[in-house]
Amino acid sequence: MEITDVRVRRIAKEGKMKAVASITIDNEFVVHDIKVIEGEKGLFIAMPSKKSADGEYRDIAHPINSETRALLEKVILERFEQTALEEPAAGEF
Repeated sequence: MEITDVRVRRIAKEGKMKAVASITIDNEFVVHDIKVIEGEKGLFIAMPSKKSADGEYRDIAHPINSETRALLEKVILERFEQTALEEPAAGEF
């Protein structure tokens, strides 16, 4: 698997969510709405999710092992840091 594109939109308003990202895998498959969140131990990603009938949030798409999750987090957070140098924070998406 190769992550062939990463796009990050920074969020200007206050709060824990700092950006929303999209990744393209192998130039063939896109995952939108990956959130970049600031937690107690630093930045992390949250995969796209939706609220189920029981009120719990469930991931719609997610990596099935820790190595893939670490890879996704690494490339998304690297791109997030690059956007700080490239452009001012964007408004709400």
